[in-house]
Amino acid sequence: MQSRSFLTSDNYLLKGNIYPAQGLRKGNIIVAGATGVPQGFYRRFAQFASEQGFEVLTFDYRGIGESAPATLKGFEMDLLDWGKQDLAAAVDYMSQDNDDEVQGKRVPLFVIGHSYGGHAFGLLPNHAKVSGFYVFGTGAGWHGYMPFSEQIKVLTMWNLVLPALTWLKGYCAWKVFGMGEDLPKNAFSQWRYWCKFPHYFFDDPDMAGIEQLYQSVQTPIVAANALDDLWAMPASRDAFVKHYSQAPLTKVDLSPQALGGSIGHMGYFRKNATPLWQASLDWFSGLIEQEQAA
Repeated sequence: MQSRSFLTSDNYLLKGNIYPAQGLRKGNIIVAGATGVPQGFYRRFAQFASEQGFEVLTFDYRGIGESAPATLKGFEMDLLDWGKQDLAAAVDYMSQDNDDEVQGKRVPLFVIGHSYGGHAFGLLPNHAKVSGFYVFGTGAGWHGYMPFSEQIKVLTMWNLVLPALTWLKGYCAWKVFGMGEDLPKNAFSQWRYWCKFPHYFFDDPDMAGIEQLYQSVQTPIVAANALDDLWAMPASRDAFVKHYSQAPLTKVDLSPQALGGSIGHMGYFRKNATPLWQASLDWFSGLIEQEQAA
């Protein structure tokens, strides 16, 4: 693992880590993480992929983990910037050597996403540089897609607990609940607001036209969701990814039994998830073979 820093187009410094490919490099992978989840959570996947010949970049979005300011109180940001600026900068950074040759062919770039990563990809101004996108657990966020018991928990958090904590601290104290890093106030407010809509920000009148960004994506996509992912059930995924209307899209419903009985929203990247990782890397390898044969 090697530390890396790179600038976004609006001059925000992001911190990441490179996991060099072992042996002959097949391609590059960027990990686009979930809301408030630090890059270290994806370390096992990055190591697994590097052992199979992929060079992997993990990084923290602005306001999160190693890319956070000294204090989140008073820190201003737009949740869309995690895609438009931060992931876009990672794509540019990992595309620098795309003209290098591996067995006479260019080095392809892939993105593997988790939850918010599925939102971020459609916001990219440079998605054409990516040869394939594989995302786990993305969804529209609306409580109506969740089982009733989970709806009660989520609505209590959204409408009572988290707003009170955010008002008291000046940022969302997400870490208190063991669900990831603390969130900047603006990011939490936007996230909470858009989760009120069945189709997330596509239903927000103030976001008119955003669907055109997603319609412009033509990168092949696989969207895999566990049947026990209470925050992103397949119906929630379908409500969001349908906006990638011009991309070759494959939807996969994962049985929790595939990983021994439980996946949930975070299990896609826990230590027993290697069958899921292998499926994504096999898909990337298949895209490489198609490109080389063309």
